[in-house]
Amino acid sequence: MGDIEPVRLRSRVVREIAAVPAAHWDRATGNANPFVSHRFLTALEDSGCASPRTGWAPWHLVLEDESGALAAAAPAYMKAHSMGEYVFDQGWAEAYEQTGGKYYPKLQVAVPFTPVPGPRLLIAPGVDPARTRGALARALTAEGERLGVSSVHATFCTEEEWRALAAEGWLQRTGEQFHWSNNGYVTFDDFLGELASRKRKGVRKEREQALAGGAISVRVLEGGEVTDSDWDAFFAFYTDTGNRKWGRPYLNRKFFALLGQRMADAVVLVMAYRDGTPIAGALNLRGPDALFGRYWGCTEYQPALHFEVCYYQAIAYAIDHGLARVEAGAQGPHKLARGYLPVRTYSAHWIADPVFRRRIAAHLVQERQRIEEDIAALAEFAPFRHDPGDMEAE
Repeated sequence: MGDIEPVRLRSRVVREIAAVPAAHWDRATGNANPFVSHRFLTALEDSGCASPRTGWAPWHLVLEDESGALAAAAPAYMKAHSMGEYVFDQGWAEAYEQTGGKYYPKLQVAVPFTPVPGPRLLIAPGVDPARTRGALARALTAEGERLGVSSVHATFCTEEEWRALAAEGWLQRTGEQFHWSNNGYVTFDDFLGELASRKRKGVRKEREQALAGGAISVRVLEGGEVTDSDWDAFFAFYTDTGNRKWGRPYLNRKFFALLGQRMADAVVLVMAYRDGTPIAGALNLRGPDALFGRYWGCTEYQPALHFEVCYYQAIAYAIDHGLARVEAGAQGPHKLARGYLPVRTYSAHWIADPVFRRRIAAHLVQERQRIEEDIAALAEFAPFRHDPGDMEAE
């Protein structure tokens, strides 16, 4: 491939993340988001979860300077479908194919099976970030043209990247998630104190209901505390949920084994037990300033247990460890009543066909407006008290 102007960098495709030294990759990712780390992405590939067989063929793009040092990278995959992305474009695929086009394969800049916002255009220290980000955006466009694919997508990118890609002609899309913010709380009761009285009572009632009058207990396991039997139990929960939601789970047992081996310092596993037997669990990964909720499952239904294990325990952990926020994953307006507020997510899309591009662009204008209206409307139903005197006895 040729030089990428205006900076003197050369692009190449890497077909497995292990071909890039971990230290070089992680210099470009920083440490704020564990999902773009070398060890998370290699766990996906080494377990076979992100592979040509699953329709996630690694196609990482790297930019290197004349000495061969990595200046920038994008975790990318050739996709044979749109599953496991959480930014839905199946309607686009159907529309394009109805006109005789071939939507798949497409090039996806993303973290597989992970709707966690974070960097997608990874820039190494010591280079001009704006110029290098633009160079990487142009390299991705050039790779899409070289491959002859219908489209290239960067999903759950940062707002800064979203704007940089738009400057290179990519279409802008927004979505929404629900995140909890730590307003300097010292205890969980401090957080409850900021809720309207009715919502505060509702949270307390749900937490009591979840524990079934003391019959169910909850433990938070970190790092070396998580045993193989814990992973076995959690995988059973995950498999049950995956079979019901997606038809088959995206991740296999080997992935969770590798995650426990390679990222023990980031694992926060919340497990619920009845009479010492695990019945439900939620897997989170911890970054330096955030807790990221990922997977939940159970083998026994208990009212409100999902809220306790996934949301309230995550809030309590963030407060106890001084984390700034909890990101609770994709979708879920039900999170609003539990203190998680709507935030925008960002994605950018390069569409090769000019006619189809214009159709998508018109659609996205309307969609972005709907997202803004939805976020504004949902924010009106936030559970936090507006009246400082709303602290009547309970």
